[in-house]
Amino acid sequence: MSALQKGSRAILQKSPNDVVFLSALRTPVTRAKKGGLKDTYDHELLATVLRATLAATPNLDPSAIQDVHIGTVLSELGGSKAGRMASLHAGIPDTAAFQTVNRACSSGLSAITGVAHAIATGTIDVGIGGGMESMTRNYGSRAIPTQLWEGLKESPNKDAKDCVMSMGITAENVAERYGVNRADQDAFAARSHQKAAKARKDGLFKGEIVPVTTKTVLDPEKPDVTEEVTISEDDGIRPTSTPESLAKMKPAFKPDGGSTAGNSSQVSDGAAAALMMRRSTATALGLEKDIIGKWAGTQVVGCKPDEMGIGPAVAIPKLLEFTGVSASEIGIWEINEAFASQAIYCVRKLGIDEEKVNPKGGAIALGHPLGATGARQLATLLPEMERQGQQLGVVSMCIGTGMGMASLIVRE
Repeated sequence: MSALQKGSRAILQKSPNDVVFLSALRTPVTRAKKGGLKDTYDHELLATVLRATLAATPNLDPSAIQDVHIGTVLSELGGSKAGRMASLHAGIPDTAAFQTVNRACSSGLSAITGVAHAIATGTIDVGIGGGMESMTRNYGSRAIPTQLWEGLKESPNKDAKDCVMSMGITAENVAERYGVNRADQDAFAARSHQKAAKARKDGLFKGEIVPVTTKTVLDPEKPDVTEEVTISEDDGIRPTSTPESLAKMKPAFKPDGGSTAGNSSQVSDGAAAALMMRRSTATALGLEKDIIGKWAGTQVVGCKPDEMGIGPAVAIPKLLEFTGVSASEIGIWEINEAFASQAIYCVRKLGIDEEKVNPKGGAIALGHPLGATGARQLATLLPEMERQGQQLGVVSMCIGTGMGMASLIVRE
């Protein structure tokens, strides 16, 4: 039996047992192999955002932090050793535990949810949830296993075999099965870039982004020569994208398909983190004024691996039922744009207003650093909820191998 509040009226009330956020920050998200963070390690990004997390709440003694959960999908050794090193390097004491989490594209949100559950059950009082990913360094196999038991390759269970299906083909399956045409995909993608470009121009990302000072190779012909640079903005946004320009791009996964490099999420590098604690703990530590929001519940569900992109359309109704909140009460939806086809399907299936979806653009424009995306979405959502005066928001994404995840977020 859940101890979480049910119904928007109860959820909007403040309780000493609330799981609250005191900060939600992210690095810039940049293009893999081409962008400003191409020579930066994932754990270097993590150290940067963790250090910024401590600096954002200077009155918190770091020794109060008891656990750190970080989502990552591609990191060597699951990111556990380098991630722990980054945590310590950033100034989090050795008394705080550390773990990485891998639930594919939802890893960042899974990490945040894991910390939330630990706080809600009284296991810990203070923790950090987030994610890190360098797809530049670790995307060589395109997230497909290079060593796989023959029994699975030849499994009579189609769903089992479909778990290693190209994500692009799953996007094409969604488009074909649910009637999402190429023109609609290109129009959706263009809007993502246009929204993100306007948000960047208007300075709406500045409060959530932590600049990264790193060393980079400027001349590929001189790989041993590096220069220190500071990266402070996302660099995958294309302000000039239009449906017409995107329509000229060739299909990326099938000769007659609708998914292209232009209407799919970008392969990216980035990290994000959120400081979390129980409300009563924040009060006891004199940090109540630092609270910016609260976690109000998460749900995760499975679906067919060969149409994994429908995940949000399955997870969000379960979240709304679990929390007792109606779709009409949600002010902003942060739904990851893995592919335009699946994002369009989910919006249509859920019957939600597209104007409320990803108002600052989504992964098509900003990028999708797999393990960090859920935490990045939270960092993007909370300041936009404040700017718009919205009380309730949802973070959701589809998940490779066939799943969907969704969390309800409340603005303080």
